[in-house]
Order: sequence, then structure tokens, then C-alpha cells
Amino acid sequence: MGNCNACVRPENSPPDSSSKTHRNRQKHKTHDRKSNPYSIEDPIRSPAPIRVLKDFVPLNHRARIGDKYVLGRELGRGEFGITYLCTDRENKENLACKSISKRKLRTAVDIEDVRREVQIMSSLPDHPNVVKLRATYEDNENVHLVMELCEGGELFDRIVARGHYTERAAAAVARTVMEVVKMCHENGVIHRDLKPENFLFANKKEQSPLKAIDFGLSVFFKPGERFSEIVGSPYYMAPEVLRRNYGPEVDIWSAGVILYILLCGVPPFWAETEQGVALAILRGNIDFKREPWPQVSQSAISLIRQMLEPDPKKRLTAQQVLEHSWLQNAKKAPNVPLGDIVRTRLKQFSVMNRFKKKALRVIAEHLSVKEVEVIRDMFTLMDTDCNGKVTYEELKAGLRKVGSQLAEPEIKMLMEVVLMKVQIVALVTSSLKKGQNEKFYTQGLQKHTIQLQDNFSRQKSMKT
Repeated sequence: MGNCNACVRPENSPPDSSSKTHRNRQKHKTHDRKSNPYSIEDPIRSPAPIRVLKDFVPLNHRARIGDKYVLGRELGRGEFGITYLCTDRENKENLACKSISKRKLRTAVDIEDVRREVQIMSSLPDHPNVVKLRATYEDNENVHLVMELCEGGELFDRIVARGHYTERAAAAVARTVMEVVKMCHENGVIHRDLKPENFLFANKKEQSPLKAIDFGLSVFFKPGERFSEIVGSPYYMAPEVLRRNYGPEVDIWSAGVILYILLCGVPPFWAETEQGVALAILRGNIDFKREPWPQVSQSAISLIRQMLEPDPKKRLTAQQVLEHSWLQNAKKAPNVPLGDIVRTRLKQFSVMNRFKKKALRVIAEHLSVKEVEVIRDMFTLMDTDCNGKVTYEELKAGLRKVGSQLAEPEIKMLMEVVLMKVQIVALVTSSLKKGQNEKFYTQGLQKHTIQLQDNFSRQKSMKT
């Protein structure tokens, strides 16, 4: 179960919830999944309070979340619930509470996902770079996860805001990511969804720790155990995930992709469609020639190559990555700015990710007028011929209007996002223009998104 924003994000940032393009919900084909026998939407059984969290005393005999905490303003909203500012009644400490609606746990798989997320977060030892789960509560309507509040913003946002970004700074971030991976693997956990959006700063201070915030796709593993579910986010998937036979090595691959993006601003594998991304990953061709790679140290490039080794048996372990000379001498890494092109790419990559998340968020959630206007304005800006679709040329022109300096390759990469998600926005815009109510366009979005998800599921199950 995704984090659904257990942390504060900038006001113009949507939560990282169903933005997981390939959530755990998609790893199971619909016809293979068992219905939740207790779902209140079940047409046969009468409503009954389900027990999501195991090993808890009866609901009417345990403390309620309101006895200990005061729930305040909404911080984020996701596919399965809402995250609120949460204040301890006694010491006034500000935390975050993710309230997962039982109404939306429609299958046994959904329920098990929540249980596993809680179990993993509860079992991991305290770590300075992992958000800590403080308490769990359950009532008839929701499962409440109380955790640390991260209000320092997203990784890319801070990089862009600093205005001075170097290889040395990238090394510091890479070390943090790998420390988290090492800790997870030592405790029998594969993260399975490492990406920049799943790391937030604890506070706004310059030296704020960076924390992993989401373990919704994580899974326990035993030495030698293999997994076949295709989970994660497209750009960060290891080739063995696509081949449905993988272990903890997938986290090293994902971390390698993050490092590549940190140093050049774009993913190493991309295409105009998600199937194209998968094929690029399987081919394994990595570009180290275009800017800014000629200015990046050979030690950094060497580490990336070893982390993105196609054969998981030859790929470095988390410990070996941390022992690599580039990270061992991180403070001695070049402190020369990587250039405006990298910062621009990071900014645009982040903007388009947010746009994608915003569109996905509409799928199952109620949107405020302000949020709809943000999506509508973005779409209207690019849809110059007003035909309800955005072409490559319109996307390119739209990016120019907002000051983008991206080159053709980067724009083509971003086109994949628009091709898959911008038509969702057209449904919202069309409904608003016709004065139709929210129920109408929400149903339309759900139908359209199911089609998109089915298409992607077919792409993922292709034989390689």
C-alpha cells in the first residue's frame, strides 16, 4: 500500500499515491484476484467491519486515534486514503497520519498489502534515513498509520532550488539511497519501488536528512527466494523484473537508475510508450556520450555501469556499492557544477511526473475546483488546436511557452507521459465545459483509466 503522502509536499505538488504507474494493484490481473468478502460495496453480503491489521485486540476494546492525536489539515490524498497533519495531544509533536479507507480495500490482495506494509515498517530498525512508523490504529472505517512528518520537500525540488548542483552533491544522495537499500536487505526486505519521489527531506534546513517514505510495494524475502510479480515504476524496473524472475538485486538496479538521473537529468532507458521503455531496459544500451557525461568522472560512470549490470549475479551488492571508490571518496568528488542543462532536465522531469500524478489522482478521488483548474490550464496551454488531444508538436510548443530549454531527445521522452495520461485531463475539461457534475467525469475517468491499465498489463506480460 503506497505511502499516500505521509509527508508534506509543496502546495503545488500532488501527492505520490496512485502516481505509481504500476502499483501493486496492477501486479495481479483482475480475473485472478479474489473479491474482498467484507467490502461494503459487495452486492451480496451485508456490510461488516473488516479486520485489516492482525494481532490486534477487538476494535471496541482498544484506544481510538482521537484519544492520543488531533487530526488537522489534509496534507495529501492518494488512491486508498488521505494523509492528515497529526498532533500529539500530550507533547504537541507534529506527525503525519495516513488514514486508509476500508471502503477502498476491495480485494483480499488490497487488505494483505496494507498488512504487509505495516509489518515491514514495524519490523525495520530505526534508521536516520527511513521514515518511522509511530503507531497504528484501526476503526470500522479506516486504518490509521501515524508516522514521522517530512516537510522538507522532494529531492529534485531542492536540487533545482539550490541553483548549484555538483557531482559531489549527487554522491551524497547516492550514499543515502544505498544506506537505505543495505539496511533493507540486511533485514530481509526488498524495497521494489526505489525512485526519487519516494525520498523526501525531513525539514527545510540545509542539512536536513533525506528519508525513504514509502514501503507500499516492499516485500520480505529469504536468501535465494525469487519473485515473479511485475511491480515498480517503469523507468526504474530491472530487466529481471520484466522477465518475472528476480530477487533483492532489483534494488541495486533502481538505485543505479536514480544515480544516472542525478548526474544527467534524464533516465537511462526511455521511449514514447511504456512498452518501449521495457524494451529499452531489456536491450540495456546506456548513453554516456552526450552532455554532461564528458564532464563526469570515470569513477562515477564505472559505478553506474556496475549497478546497471544486466546480469543480476554480476551486479554489485549494496555493500559493494558503498565500498566503491567513488562513494568512499564522496567528499572528494568534483565540486564543479554539472551545468544548467542538468538542473533544467531535473526540473522538467519532476514537472511532468507531477502532471502524471495529478492526472492519475483524478481517477478515483474527488478533486477540488482549484485542482481541476490546474489540470485544465496545463492541458489548454498545450492543446493549441483545441481538438482534445496533445500532439508532439503541441507539447514541444507548450514547453517552450513555460520556458523549457529541453532538447529534442528529452521532449520525446516526456511525450510518453502525455500520450498515456493527458487524455484523462481532456475528460475533466470536457465535463467542466459542458457543466456536468463530478460524478459524471469521475465515472468517465475510471472507465478510461481501466482501459489504460489493461493496455499496460498486456504490455507487461509480453514474452521476452
